[in-house]
Amino acid sequence: MIRILLVDDHELVRDGLCRLLNDEHDIEVIGQAGTGHEAVSLAGKLTPDVILLDYNLPDIDGLETTEQIMSMKLPSRVLILTMYGNEEYAIRLVRSGASGFVVKGAPTDELLTAIRKVAARGTYVSPGIMEKMVGRMGLPSKDVPEAALSNREMQVLTRLARGSTTREVSEELNLSLSTVETYRSRILEKLNLRNNSDITRFAIRRNLIDLA
Repeated sequence: MIRILLVDDHELVRDGLCRLLNDEHDIEVIGQAGTGHEAVSLAGKLTPDVILLDYNLPDIDGLETTEQIMSMKLPSRVLILTMYGNEEYAIRLVRSGASGFVVKGAPTDELLTAIRKVAARGTYVSPGIMEKMVGRMGLPSKDVPEAALSNREMQVLTRLARGSTTREVSEELNLSLSTVETYRSRILEKLNLRNNSDITRFAIRRNLIDLA
């Protein structure tokens, strides 16, 4: 059996995925979590074969959660489920140790294929994202401006883009207010933006957030 830890902050989504996965003869959901911190804690206790991890969590995002799980040196594999089709997320997640990246809305068969491939020590990236990753090779940096941001700068950017204040970002990421302001200044400089409205427009245009 492929033992799954399911991580998503929406209970209805978790319930639906749990029913779907438990209907498979070779898959069993052994635990559920609604936050990144819960995911890290349960990963250590349960040592699942695959951690099906939503990227957009209310505390730490999928990237930081993946990094923390990887630092524990568990045999578990991480498969990211996300609504964001930007290849930059996939590239950063693979670098951090994730074994797969599936876009929400993909056919059920694709998700099941991804789970089984990752459980078998392989890797899986949704075809559309893989095509973007390959197509991006050799592109000048000006065509992928978000690649210039550090992981922490990317976290600050997406939170500001969704309308969080710098104080709210400092609380969410457990950073000082001055540190967040420094990251914000670096983001504006690196991306040649002027203000938070520009940050939001940039994030939407680059498919880094979804405000729907």
